[in-house]
Amino acid sequence: MSTELWVIVPAYEEERRIEATLRALRAQTDRDFTLLVVDNGSADATADIARRYADEVLVEPEKGVGSAVDTGFRHAIAHGARFLVRTDADCLPRPGWVAAARAALTERGGLVCGHITARRDEHGPLGRLVFAALVRTAAAFGRLRPAHRDAGYKAPYRMHAGNNMAITAELYEACGGMPRRPSPTDRTFLNRVRRTTDVITHRRDMVVENSTRRIRAYGVVRTARWYLDRGAGGLTADPR
Repeated sequence: MSTELWVIVPAYEEERRIEATLRALRAQTDRDFTLLVVDNGSADATADIARRYADEVLVEPEKGVGSAVDTGFRHAIAHGARFLVRTDADCLPRPGWVAAARAALTERGGLVCGHITARRDEHGPLGRLVFAALVRTAAAFGRLRPAHRDAGYKAPYRMHAGNNMAITAELYEACGGMPRRPSPTDRTFLNRVRRTTDVITHRRDMVVENSTRRIRAYGVVRTARWYLDRGAGGLTADPR
């Protein structure tokens, strides 16, 4: 078990999905990492399931995925982590995911953003196409937003999914870390990194299969609003 690279998984009431996520992590081609699950105060069996697979489970009572991620990252750093890799408890990292993250961080450091695709067990082909279209639309919208084109940024904007990222401990602390708030946190965090460094790598071989349950919970229009950073229209930020 390496203390150099830690994989952090924030989780909140994910008893139906987290076991598949943790099995995917334990099936990685590169298994030399410490696996940390940060339970965000779940009332179900999430933490119990996590303890069967993870090297360590923390409980973060302050609600919000940002709080869970920040607590996990800072705990890992305090215990010697140089490389921090994150996915979410409803995602399926493909077998070479950790290896790709490690290679990118070793080669360049900085922030590494991977490729997301839809899980095949939640929607059929049409749902997966809708998900891909929403991601592409949100990415284009993000590049065009004036707020993301400020002269203070050291790197151009490119959409980054928090459930498929890796970062050096040094950069995480230098940029101020993950905002301690509920989702969405990804854009704010990416912009903190962009104000700190231009070392941002995008890896097509660092693949995570993303849950599409938001489409079922919100519908296409409200999901589009979510990905375009227009909020959830009064719906919960974490659909179950």
